[in-house]
Amino acid sequence: MLKYALWGLVLWFGVHTLLVVRDGLSDAGEHAGLAVVLGNKVHEDGSLSARLQARLDKSVELFRDGRVQWILVSGGLGKEGFWEGDKMKDYLLAKGIPSGSILVDNYGDNTEKTVEHTLQVADSLNLGSVIAVSQYFHITRIKLLFKKQGNLSVAGAAPRYFEWRDGYALFREFVAYYAVLSGR
Repeated sequence: MLKYALWGLVLWFGVHTLLVVRDGLSDAGEHAGLAVVLGNKVHEDGSLSARLQARLDKSVELFRDGRVQWILVSGGLGKEGFWEGDKMKDYLLAKGIPSGSILVDNYGDNTEKTVEHTLQVADSLNLGSVIAVSQYFHITRIKLLFKKQGNLSVAGAAPRYFEWRDGYALFREFVAYYAVLSGR
């Protein structure tokens, strides 16, 4: 019986992971008023991690392609002493995004807070849709959080950036997804 339960869990994880990867790597070309870029590591010297740069580059692509009007950068104060949102804005400005098109949330310390703050921004701008920009393995849980917290159409857009730690992240997202689903 234990053997079947274990195989069932492995199968469940495998199917879930395939669906998450498919969802995260799909981009149907949706348009929205706002792209929200979820924060990530800023190094001790103030430079952005390659993962965060890839997210921001994806948001630049969305903006330049006319798929969004504004970019909301969301993150917290990292242990390195930098506000992620401010550093992300600096990066976007250096890429030619107009200052008036960049919104900063320096209190998006985690995915849930970023979703809450994005809903407030979208409401204040009278927007009905957003595009969430993060790594492919994160998109499905972000969409679930938006669905649970608000009435907003949410698409995902992930950069084509992959690294060895994605395996761990897929496992973490499996657990986190069902934690959100169960209300934790």
